[in-house]
Amino acid sequence: MRRMTLDTNTCYRAMSARDSRFDGRFFVAVSSTRIYCRPICTVKRPKRENCAFYPSAAAAESAGYRPCLRCRPELAPGNSSVDAVRRIAQGAARLIEDGTLDAADVETIATRLGITDRHLRRVFQTEFGVSPVAFVQTQRLLLAKRLLTDTALPVTEIAFASGFGSVRRFNALFKERYRLSPKGIRKAVRPSALPDALTFELGFRPPYDWKGLAAFLGARAIAGVEAADESTYRRTVRLMHSGKAQTGWIEVTLAKRRPALQVSVSTSLAKTLPAVLGRVKDLMDLSCNPTEVAQVLGKLAANNPGLRVPGAFDGFEVAVRAILGQQVSVAAARTLAGRFARKFGAEIETPFDSLTTVFPTPAEVAAATPTSIIKCGVTSARARTLLGLARALNGGALNLTPGVDIDAALEKLQSLPGIGEWTAQYIAMRALAWPDAFPHTDLGILKAMKQTDPKRVLAAAESWRPWRAYAVMHLWQSLS
Repeated sequence: MRRMTLDTNTCYRAMSARDSRFDGRFFVAVSSTRIYCRPICTVKRPKRENCAFYPSAAAAESAGYRPCLRCRPELAPGNSSVDAVRRIAQGAARLIEDGTLDAADVETIATRLGITDRHLRRVFQTEFGVSPVAFVQTQRLLLAKRLLTDTALPVTEIAFASGFGSVRRFNALFKERYRLSPKGIRKAVRPSALPDALTFELGFRPPYDWKGLAAFLGARAIAGVEAADESTYRRTVRLMHSGKAQTGWIEVTLAKRRPALQVSVSTSLAKTLPAVLGRVKDLMDLSCNPTEVAQVLGKLAANNPGLRVPGAFDGFEVAVRAILGQQVSVAAARTLAGRFARKFGAEIETPFDSLTTVFPTPAEVAAATPTSIIKCGVTSARARTLLGLARALNGGALNLTPGVDIDAALEKLQSLPGIGEWTAQYIAMRALAWPDAFPHTDLGILKAMKQTDPKRVLAAAESWRPWRAYAVMHLWQSLS
């Protein structure tokens, strides 16, 4: 289903069937109640003549509707795409959800994505039905509604955590848009006393192979930074907010009663919640539509329905991990990554013995010497590669944000010394969330496809476009 060309009959049928495949792909607004819902909402089916369909929550709110308190549109999963125009719009949406627009403007986001602000506004309007500024406003309100419903944070803290410059503006806009007061929402849900962590749910489209994803992340977990088993993924976090580093931890598990992940975030990260939740969505590949993928991959995907492509909580971290993993085993790369994190990262206190370190930033690594990196057990050539990567990111020459021009990003990556086709494709697959990435020289892929010639592998993979990254995961899984 394409954005802004929603077929009303298809939408109404999907809503009537509460078809989870359409969750997050459109929203239904009901004129008799002035409320908009997800297509899976369990309320009584409205009459067809009372329904209007919108490509985003922001578009529905701009038309004067408020979010349903039962199905909670803020919990709907996102969407992934390989279409260039849609990826630009969705990349911009990621940056908005990340809080980038709080401290910048549309022009800054356009620059990050390598396009003009005029083009960004045009593709954003086409994809979401509203301007970037209107989208920002809706995202702030939906996050505030989520915090009021799910946490015991004081209303004042919620206002600022959601990106509002003042409590007065927050209260006024909340009442104007939702015809409810923030305190009214809070009174209705009666949250418990302020805990040590804030807990949220992030939805996905089933099926979702949680065990497969957790096993992949667990095998590659960086000691001190991450820890994972078949039920839980944890990691440390360091994000910037208003020029200050905010540190803490997150914990992710599979929700028990609905198709969602449960995410616990330390209260020390309250000011960076948009960024934290946005990055968890990327890491856990929550925008995937597994039905679309399975239709293309066919038999290859039959044994592991819902297998996801693990993304990145931090693009630099995954890129470093990819470089350290060149021509060594997964276990060896994990050992090197742990040493690297201890050497250049910072210590942090958490409730978990396994989480002790935050991963270093590009700036911290860019200031290092080749000798200090070599002491972690890597070769001199690989040390130079790590320095080149860190300096390119720190200086702004390279951007590892999902939604950037993929060809330009791959070209820039491979221009760095020591980064070849395999490394660039792996980084694109995870850090750039490129669903058609395909490291065709990978030994595991060659083995799984019973081939010795990478060119033949590349040719055979043409039938898996545009979801070759998912094919990679299935091929690797077939070897376990």
